[in-house]
Amino acid sequence: MPAISTSSKVLVTGASGYIAVWVVLQLLERGYKVRGTVRSEDKGEYLKELFKEYGDGFEFVIAEDLEKEGAFDEAVKGVDAVLHTASPFHFNVEGDPLGKLINPAVNGTNNVLNSIHKHGDKVQRVVVTSSYAAILDSTKPVPQTFTEEDWNESSPANVEKLGNRQEGSDAYRASKTLAERAAWRFVKEKGTRFDLVTINPPLVLGPAIHEVHSPDKLNTSVANIWNLFHGSKSDGDLPGPAGCFVDVRDVAWAHVESLSNQEAGGQRFGCSNGKWSWQDASDVLSVYDRIPEEWRKSVPVGKRGGGREVVQNDFDGSKATRVLGVKYHSLKDCLEATADSLVDLEQRGWKGIASRQILELGSR
Repeated sequence: MPAISTSSKVLVTGASGYIAVWVVLQLLERGYKVRGTVRSEDKGEYLKELFKEYGDGFEFVIAEDLEKEGAFDEAVKGVDAVLHTASPFHFNVEGDPLGKLINPAVNGTNNVLNSIHKHGDKVQRVVVTSSYAAILDSTKPVPQTFTEEDWNESSPANVEKLGNRQEGSDAYRASKTLAERAAWRFVKEKGTRFDLVTINPPLVLGPAIHEVHSPDKLNTSVANIWNLFHGSKSDGDLPGPAGCFVDVRDVAWAHVESLSNQEAGGQRFGCSNGKWSWQDASDVLSVYDRIPEEWRKSVPVGKRGGGREVVQNDFDGSKATRVLGVKYHSLKDCLEATADSLVDLEQRGWKGIASRQILELGSR
């Protein structure tokens, strides 16, 4: 398929989400027109205020239920591309992994693709936010270096094997794997006029500019950093592996670049800057002087530099650099920007929109 020009209109599903808000901002900065789906009028109005400098470049429509058939029928009309970012990221399965995680992810993806296939006459490219969770297979011996060629086989198998006994983290990995496989299967079986790209990030950190009304409403990944500032870790927790990471601004770049890059069509992109540990996070944040002193004091110090000793899996993100031009933010830059945004949220009482200082952290 040809690349999508910057004069095009793009639909972003789940536009009020942590990653999606940065995607919308970068689209607008490049000159795209953006339509976002949100679950409520309030969420849409927050985005209108956040992006008001772009005038009529941003609009929103309501899609309350990802699983409702036809929920996206109207939203896909008249757009040239779709970025499907809407999918649950949490581990709270409440004894019902299928109902709480797996079905919403799979059915939501199929619903969007069905709507595009039936009503999105102009759509040429669809980019789906998948995950490292669809690639990492935790049953393999450690350490492994995973790439886009790998698939998580064990978590989907556990859906049938374990049923309601499947743990939340494994159910989440299954949901992302099954949703991505459903997307590739849909395109293959339907012979769609649009092509598909998937972006597969590991844990996404970096500044939060989406609407958050209180610390307990933070998205799962950023909440980890907030909790670190508020006593969630001790020295004994620091040596352990934390997995792989990527900055939210780099994930957004990969999504947007996937539209304008003709070569991207039909490909998966692991978007990862490699391994990190909680010791690495402590090395950065325990000495970061732009956060409140009481926050710094709550970060355990551990053994500085000890993160290098941690043995864990890695995720190769070099393809996204090679094809999409992703230039990864360092862990230090990523964590400091995350902290800056948390300070910003606290200073404005968890109300209003992100400050200009935080928004400008996304400028390249």
